Amino acid sequence: MNSAFRDVIFVNDMTLLRAWLLALAVAIIGSNFIEDLGWLGEDGLTRQAFAPIAAIVGGYIFGLGIVMAGGCGSGVLYKQGEGQFAAFIATVGFAFTLIMSYHGPLAPLMKWLKSYKVSIGQGDDAIANPALWDLFNAPNLKWVFIAIIVAIIVPIVWKGGPFGKQPKKGWSWAVGGLLVGLVIVLAWWTSYQWGGRARGLSFSGPLAEMVTFALVGDSMAKNDQLFSFLGYGSVSWSALYIIGVPIGAFLSAKGLGEYKLTAPKQVDELLRVFFGGCVMGVGGALAGG
Repeated sequence: MNSAFRDVIFVNDMTLLRAWLLALAVAIIGSNFIEDLGWLGEDGLTRQAFAPIAAIVGGYIFGLGIVMAGGCGSGVLYKQGEGQFAAFIATVGFAFTLIMSYHGPLAPLMKWLKSYKVSIGQGDDAIANPALWDLFNAPNLKWVFIAIIVAIIVPIVWKGGPFGKQPKKGWSWAVGGLLVGLVIVLAWWTSYQWGGRARGLSFSGPLAEMVTFALVGDSMAKNDQLFSFLGYGSVSWSALYIIGVPIGAFLSAKGLGEYKLTAPKQVDELLRVFFGGCVMGVGGALAGG
């Protein structure tokens, strides 16, 4: 995501943004479709409560962090698989402040900022975690709203020529975006099947869960089904896919002949990515992912 939005601003290249938008469209359609099929249980998609102050402030802080760290939450994880030591240092900073925010001294501040929530309706009929269509009191028009969103995305994606010339190495941006979207849809189902609730993909909470599991043997995941991993402790499904990201990136980089161990030559760069990871952790925890 860092690269996608940066390229639009600095080099006027919308390739990665189009891939992201395609993944978003596939994820929206697919996840709501399997929810309607009843594949995600009675609760369906776990939509977050709308806490505007936390979302705006946390998102802004997170944006600052990803620029300094050189990648977002998933970015610093997959870059480890490519052999980038700086990404590992950024991940350490990311995990450090995530745990401080979820379980440590920053937790009261996080709770206070997230307490300002917007709900729809009043009394027993109030919706604490509204979807877009709930804002217009039109739950029966869910697919109309989804169609409008997709209709906005499609022309932007189509202008990039998704069926045009293919790259000499790796997948095209269109295939990459399509597959990421499908992985997101699959993650909603698998998180319900093995995690106990439809949670999908995110990297802030699950990274904290993976680190706490490694340190104290307990992922401390709220409302998730925990199970023993290789006979040790209690781990969440979401914590385990954090381990899978650098492994997948390593296999991909090796297959493409792009794996290379690299490390910053200057100490100040290591400090910058570590601090960026720390900032990113605070923003991610505050914004809700």
